[in-house]
Amino acid sequence: MPKTIPEDSVGLVEPQTLHFAKPLPLVCGRTLPSYDLIIETYGELNESASNGILICHALSGHHHVAGYHSMDDRKPGWWDSAVGPGKPIDTDRFFVVALNNLGGCHGSTGPNSTNPETGELYGPDFPMVTAKDWVVSQARLADRLGIQCWAAVIGGSLGGMQAMQWAIDFPDRLKHSLVIAAAPKLSAQNIAFNEVARQAISKDPGFHQGRYREQETIPKRGLMLARMVGHITYLSDDSMADKFGRDLRKGKFSYDFDADFEVESYLRYQGETFSETFDANTYLLMTKALDYYDPAADYDDDLVAALSQATCQFLVVSFTTDWRFSPQRSREIVDALIAAGKSVNYAEIEAAQGHDAFLIPIPRYMEIFNAYMDRVSSSVEKSEEVTNAS
Repeated sequence: MPKTIPEDSVGLVEPQTLHFAKPLPLVCGRTLPSYDLIIETYGELNESASNGILICHALSGHHHVAGYHSMDDRKPGWWDSAVGPGKPIDTDRFFVVALNNLGGCHGSTGPNSTNPETGELYGPDFPMVTAKDWVVSQARLADRLGIQCWAAVIGGSLGGMQAMQWAIDFPDRLKHSLVIAAAPKLSAQNIAFNEVARQAISKDPGFHQGRYREQETIPKRGLMLARMVGHITYLSDDSMADKFGRDLRKGKFSYDFDADFEVESYLRYQGETFSETFDANTYLLMTKALDYYDPAADYDDDLVAALSQATCQFLVVSFTTDWRFSPQRSREIVDALIAAGKSVNYAEIEAAQGHDAFLIPIPRYMEIFNAYMDRVSSSVEKSEEVTNAS
C-alpha cells in the first residue's frame, strides 16, 4: 500500500468501459455482435490528437498499466516502471491508452461475459480471437477516442506481436512500432509449453468442459499448474539461482512431498495467486492466440513481404537470457525489416532476468527506451508545428 503517491506516478486512476455496438467479424469466421473494452488513459490528448500511445498487453496482462486504483493498492499497474511523468512513456508528453483485450477477464468482453444472443455466459462458447482481431478492435477504439494515427504502438511479448501486427495491417495509423521481447511466430517448443498448460487446465476435474462457472467452481489445480509451468519459462536459470538457489524453507529436508525448497514454495504461491485472479477459459484463448500468431502466413510465409506493408519506424528490443523469445527471434524481425527497406533500431540488452526482463527497469534498457521515446516526442512536436502553421 503506498503511503503517498510517488511524484513520478500517474497517481490514482479510474478505468472506463466503452461499448461497441457494431458487430466485429473475426478471423475464425464467427462474429461478435457487440462488445465492451475496458481501458485506462494517462496524460492529455493534444489538440491535433498526434501524441497518442497505445500499450498492448501480454498473455496475462490487462488495462491497469500504471498508477493506483486506490490508496489501498499493494502495488501499481504492471508497467508502472515505464509509464508516468519523466519515465520513458512520459505522461507529461503523451496521451497513453491501455486496454484489456477481447477474450480477457478483467472487464472487456470475454468468456465471463453474457452472450447477448443467449442471455447466458459465453464460457467455452466465446469465439477464438487472434492478434489480427485485437488490432481491429484497437483501431475502432482509436476511432472512438478521436485518434487517427498513434505516435507509437508499444508492447512486450504478445504485446510486441500486436505492435508488429499494427504496422502490417494499419500502416497509415502509427508512426512508430516498439516490439519488445517478441518473436515473428512461436517455435514448436513454445507451442508445446502452451499445450501443457492447456492440458493441465482442461483435464482438471473442476473444468467441466469450460462451464465451471455454472458449477460455481474453477479448475484451480489446473490453473496453478499452468501458471507454474509458464512462470518457469519467463525466468532464466541465473535469475532463479540468484533468487532461490537450493535454499531450504526449514533448513533441512522434510522427507515428504511438501515444498522443501524455496523455489517450490514460490511457484506454489504464484500458482495459487494466479488461480484466484485469472479465468481459465481466457488462459486457453490467450495461449491459442499466441500459437496462431504468424503474420507471414498471409504473405506466402514471407516475413519480408509482410513487413513490407509497414511505413512506420521500429524499435526492436531483446534480452540476452530470454529463452522463451530469444534474441535470435528478434533478429529475425530486424533482418526482415532491413530486407524490406524499413527504418529499424535494435537493442540487445544484457539482463539476467529472462523473459520478464521487459517489465523491469534495467538501467541500459531504460536509457534506450528513453532515447527512442524522445525521438517519438520530437516527431509529435513537428506534427504539432505543421498543424499550427496550417
